[in-house]
Amino acid sequence: MAEPARHTVVPADEPPLDPSAVEQAYRHYRAKRRARVERRREQARARLRFLVVTVILTAFALTLILVLWREVQELFGL
Repeated sequence: MAEPARHTVVPADEPPLDPSAVEQAYRHYRAKRRARVERRREQARARLRFLVVTVILTAFALTLILVLWREVQELFGL
């Protein structure tokens, strides 16, 4: 038959944990949260930069194609 789990008793005169540990854990998780938010912002900026560059390059390519097509028509009389 199974035995009941053993409980460890913390003496009453000792504090259960280090007082600075709570502050350190708070700073640690706050830094992790700040890093996560900054990473999301950077990803959003990167997506926007990619979109802008793609639109600019596409517009440039279309303009170049139209100009070249017009020049070919004038040159060969099409």
